[in-house]
This record gives sequence, structure tokens and C-alpha cells, in this order.
Amino acid sequence: MKALQFIVSVPRYLLSKAIGRIYRPIFWSNLSCLRYREVPEPLLPDENWAKIKVKYAGICASDMNLIYLRDSPSLSPFASSSFTIGHENLGYISELGEGVVGFDVGERVMAYPVLSCEARGFDEPCNSCQQGEFSRCERFAEGKLSPGMTIGACRETGGSWSPYFVAHKSQLIKVPEEVSDENAIMVDAFSSALHPVMRNYPKDSDKVLIIGAGVIGICTVIALRILGSKAHIMVLAKHAFQGKIAERYGADKVIYLRKGYFEEVAKAVGGKLYKPVLGKPVLVGGADVVYECVGKDDSIDDALRFTRAGGKMVLVGLAAVTKKVDWTHIWFKELEVRGDFYCSTEFYEGKRILTYQLALNFMVEGRLDLSPLLTHKFRLEDYKSAIKATANKAKSKLIKAVFFFD
Repeated sequence: MKALQFIVSVPRYLLSKAIGRIYRPIFWSNLSCLRYREVPEPLLPDENWAKIKVKYAGICASDMNLIYLRDSPSLSPFASSSFTIGHENLGYISELGEGVVGFDVGERVMAYPVLSCEARGFDEPCNSCQQGEFSRCERFAEGKLSPGMTIGACRETGGSWSPYFVAHKSQLIKVPEEVSDENAIMVDAFSSALHPVMRNYPKDSDKVLIIGAGVIGICTVIALRILGSKAHIMVLAKHAFQGKIAERYGADKVIYLRKGYFEEVAKAVGGKLYKPVLGKPVLVGGADVVYECVGKDDSIDDALRFTRAGGKMVLVGLAAVTKKVDWTHIWFKELEVRGDFYCSTEFYEGKRILTYQLALNFMVEGRLDLSPLLTHKFRLEDYKSAIKATANKAKSKLIKAVFFFD
């Protein structure tokens, strides 16, 4: 079968990083770490695993960061080359190990991608997994599997950017009949916003600023509203089509990244701008909670500046190595800065529930339909077009893209 794989190669990495500054197509050329090639179907590691035939495979910002080599090398111990990319998934069970009960071949499922203690074969979970904090697992490089935080970063499991991958029985989630394929494949993106919102929920009297109006920024708006937040939500967007969607899902105000946006933010939050000798303006006052959903230097720097003294800034975007973020505002304004990695379980209505399952429950109840956000579909062999469209949203008007399989 054909798959899109990532090869850990220092020469390819250094060459792509150097040339990529002036020629972006190097990142998906034959000289890059990305390879579209023939690979064998993954085998079941043992009787407790299932093989999934992929229907949809989401293209995540983390996948784009991988392709463009924006990730920090510090995470390299927690992946195993060569691995098939893709953790967002929806498909059908094609093979079942004898230890997998409650599921049938042909059943529509998705797999919660995190490869924590149970999937890695540990009888005694680590402290984080005992608490249901699977995204904080302490054993991503240990156990019966090769290193990998998720499906799509581990050699043995494969990934959803191929016709088949394997998942442990603890990862399998049934997709109810009421939920369409197009809605179900959005569960991962929504969960990546729902998790930080539930862990950093604002007061109804708060002013909330969401930086970024890509799919995660928009899902952050949706998560706040579906949980009943009455906070005043402002969104800092790059493109008009993104801003309109954010307003449709509940944003009170959209501010666009253009000349004078600092002044617009200051006015919206009731703050005052001061001009330093060098650099960007300093804002006194600001939003009570800022969700940074981009993960780039400028957006992180802005997020720190736009958070009020004593306020909270949540890193939802996948920030890596920064070169021009002014961290002064953290100590000067005594900010609370929170990190967020993916999703795991949440407390909802007095019970702990997997974030994925909570999102599906909202869909079954008719409260959540994210299918309009799925704007582009590509075949796997058209991956170069998919990468280009995802990277150039101004031209493509893309919100969310997936690969689809027959």
C-alpha cells in the first residue's frame, strides 16, 4: 500500500531547512524528509489490537509543522523513524485480535491516537495515566512499542495517511449512526480546542481573546459557547472568510491582522497603549484570558502583550523554538501561562470522560455539527496539492482538509 512517511535524516533535515527559507517546495520534494512510497500493511502487535481501514484522515497543524520542520528536535526521542504520518482518523475495523471484545469487523470507529501506558503493554500505569491524563503519559518511549506519542508517530502502528493502521483496544471508539463521517472526522480538531477550554474556563464576566481563526481558533469559539460560556469573545483573524465563520459560531467581535490592529485590540479590551523606544506597543489592560491558537513567534508575542496584568495566556497553538518572543510581559504583568498538549479526559457533569467521547456525545445530541468546517478533500496521491492548499489559506479558503480513501 502507498503511505506518506516521515524519515528522520539529519542531512535531509539540514538541507530542507536551509533551502526552505527561499523555496518552500523543498519540503515535499524527493530531497525532503517526507516520502510517498510503498509500505507493507502494519501487523497487529498482539491479540489486543485491531486493524483499521481508513475512510478519512485529517490534516492537522501538527502534521504541517512536521512537514515544514517547525517542531523542536527535543521531541525526537518520542517518535520512531520511519513512521507513517496521520493521527486524525475515521474508518472501519478490518481485522480484530482475539483479545478485542465489544467490536466487530466492519464496524465504523475512530481511534483516540495517544499511545499511553495501556497501549504500550504496561500492567501498572504511570502516575499520569492513573489519573486519566493520557496526553501526559511518562512512557511514550517505553514498553512493547517503538517510541511515539501517538498513532502517526510510531513505526509499528502506522498512521492514517495510508489505507490501514492499527490501534489498541483501549483506543477504539464506536461512531454512532447519528454522526456523519464529515462530522466525526472533526472530533479530533474540536477536542484539541475543547480540552484547553475546559482546563482554562473563563468567567462569564471575562473578556476573552482568541488569537488565530484557523480550525482550532474557530473550534475554541465553539467549545466556549457549547459549554455555556457568556464571556465576551474576541477573535484576531487573518482572513475575512475566517472571521465570518467565527462570528457565525458565536464570536462577539472579530479584529483583523492589518495595520492598526494593536489599536483595535486596545479599544476592544478597554486598555491603553504605550510606545517604547524600540519594538511593538505595550498594552496596559487587556483580555482576562487569551487562547493563542497559532503557535508562531508573532502570535505568541502578541498574546503576552494582549493579556491583562494577572491574566491567563493559554498556549493552544503548537509553539516550538521561538526567536523573537519578548517574555518580559510574563513577569512584568505577573501572567499565568498555561501549556496544552492535545486532549485526554475531562470532568463533565461530575464524571470523567474521554474528550473524544464528549465531543461525539455533543454530536449525537444535535448540539454540535462541525461538518461545514470540512472544506477540502484530497486523495493521498494528491498530497502536494493538499499541502499547498493548507499552507495558502488566503487563496484556497481552506478551513479543514482531509485525505479520503475508497
